[in-house]
Formats: sequence, C-alpha cells, structure tokens
Amino acid sequence: MRILHTSDWHLGRSLHREDLLGHQAAYVDHLLEVVAREKVDLVVVSGDIYDRALPPVDAVRLANETFTRLSRSRARVVITSGNHDSAQRLGFGSDLIDAAGVFIRTRADSVGTPVLLEDDHGTVAVYGLPYLDPDAMRSAWSLPARSHEAALTEAMRRVRTDLATRSARSVVLAHAFVAGAQPSDSERDISVGGISLVPTSVFGGVDYTALGHLHGRQRLTDSVRYSGSPLAYSFSETTQVKGSWLVDLGPDGVTAAEFIEAPVPRRLARIRGTLDNLLSDARWTGEEQSWVQATITDDVRPTQAMERLSRRFPHTLVLAFEPAHGDLSGPPGARAVTGMSDHEITLGFVAALRGSAATAQEAALLRSATEACCGDRELDLSEVTR
Repeated sequence: MRILHTSDWHLGRSLHREDLLGHQAAYVDHLLEVVAREKVDLVVVSGDIYDRALPPVDAVRLANETFTRLSRSRARVVITSGNHDSAQRLGFGSDLIDAAGVFIRTRADSVGTPVLLEDDHGTVAVYGLPYLDPDAMRSAWSLPARSHEAALTEAMRRVRTDLATRSARSVVLAHAFVAGAQPSDSERDISVGGISLVPTSVFGGVDYTALGHLHGRQRLTDSVRYSGSPLAYSFSETTQVKGSWLVDLGPDGVTAAEFIEAPVPRRLARIRGTLDNLLSDARWTGEEQSWVQATITDDVRPTQAMERLSRRFPHTLVLAFEPAHGDLSGPPGARAVTGMSDHEITLGFVAALRGSAATAQEAALLRSATEACCGDRELDLSEVTR
C-alpha cells in the first residue's frame, strides 16, 4: 500500500496579515497531482486542517473542494482533527462522508475503531487519533495523570486491544509533540502544566505512525514521522523544506519512505545589515521577491526605514532595529521620568527610540501636542518644579 502522509494545512491562516489561501490552494493542486502520479492508495492528514475552530468561509470552501477532489481520486483518505480544529465542526456529517471514501475521525470514543483497507498483502487497519486534550480526557477516561502521554497511552491501549483481534498491519494518525522532535515558532503551545512531550515508545509495534502538530518534517524512527506543514507559517521555518512523506507499506511494515517536496509560491528570507547595505548589496538580489524579515543594524535608527526598504523588497513583512553598537538592555524611555514635563518625556522617548534628538521643528510639534492633551497647564510638572 502506498501512503501519502500530510498534516497541518492550517487553511485560513495568514502570514503577518498576508492571505495564504491562494498558496494553500496551490498545495492542494500539488497534492492531487502526487496522488495521481505516484499511484497513492491512501492519503492520511494528521490534524490541523483549519487554523482555528471557527475558520473563515473561504477556508471552509477550500476544504470542501479538497475533500471532494480527493474522494474522486484513486486514493482513500483518513483525516483527523488537531488542536487548532473544532472536532465537532470538522467531524460534522462524517458518517455520510465515509461513503465517499473520505474518513474524518474527530471523536475520542472511536480511536479503537479502524478504517479497514485491503491491498495485495491483506488488511491494513488505519486508526485515526484526534487531538486528545488531557483536561477533557482525564475525567472521561479516568487517566492516572493530567498529561498528553497519559491520554495517548490510553488511546494506544484501545488501538492495540482492537488490533489484537485482527490479522492486519497498522497505521496510526496522531497529533502531538513527540519527544526528540524540534518545534517551530508557529505551533500553538499544547503543554499542560509543562507536560507536553510524548515518548516515541507510546507508538511501539505500529507499522507506521503519521504524526501532526510540528511544522517541520522529521523522522523519529523509520516508522514514526512528522510530515510538517505544506507551507512556512513563520520566519522560524525559513530554512525548512516543506512537503509530504510518500511511504510504501509492504507485508511486514515500511519498505520505503521518500519526501515529496511541495511547491513554494513565495520564499521566506531573513536579511540583516545596515539600511544602506540592504538597499545596495547585490547579494540580496535573490530575496527581492521573497517575504522578508529585515533587521537593521544602523547605530542611529534611519528615517522612513520601512518605506525605503519596501522599494527594493516589496514583500517586507517584519522590520526590527538592532544597532550594532547600541544598548538594548532596556526599552526606550525606561529611565526614571520623575520631575520631567510631558514635553521632556516625549523628547527623551524620540531620542532613545531613534538614536538622535528631535529637530527644532519636531520639538515644537511635540510641545503643541502635549500641551493640547493637558487640560490644565498649571499641572505641567515643569511649572511645578521650577
């Protein structure tokens, strides 16, 4: 059986307010092309179909189109809910949708009930484990501890109990932070009292475990892998290669696994240097059409930095200022302001933020602004202290 393992689509997500739905739709086209080209028998999607419990209408529409197209493909599909999804909303109508060969598994009470598929070597039992919140499951399942490990250990006990009654190979979908994996900045923290890690041994004896939640592809063992997200969702993922695992399941387990890279509609780039360097250095030419996170290292904050930077890098999303020789030990204006007038405070803030004093024209404008905000000029501390 040939399996395509994907996860963490996060339909409806944006990148620093940039809409990604068109890029997500391009990934869906790629996914269907891979299914056809590689003769995929089973597509598994390990959670976080949507980016939030109440997804935008356009995201729901794309999910509907995706599931419909997959139902018309040669592959069967098993989908589980992640911590970003609403299990109830994603799972609505799942009993009816089963008939189309798309199996959406979002209920904790069904973790021990597999989707049964057949290939030349016999039966493959596919167990879809939705995201299992330890707070919710501790009471429902009488767990011995409030942790993800406890919840998934009980879920896998139910899987093994069912598997013991069958002569079948096994595939498990799970959405969790498994020990040994490396997270990114864009995943939502699922720790419970600091206890979020699940040991790989929880999935022992399973022929293939398709993990979701972490956004970088990772191989924990030959049979336990993260596919990662199909797109980069934060600048911490700039160097990650995105895609899906293509896994061949033979008569005795995994026989091959290949990572199929996804298209990159627009790359992410981190650039750093003085503003003049970023605007003139030829080594940044390749990043001119990338989404950019820029860090400016001028000792004095340049004026109109974002506007000037955007002329060369029109897709700049994040701008930071880290002077190479500056003191960043505290926020601007952190020193004591006791006895200072409002006008003196604003002048101090401008000087600390920009690295140079306000001009005479700026100082006059700031004085007018602060005086306009003061209902009684007699309360100005400068008049009191003088």
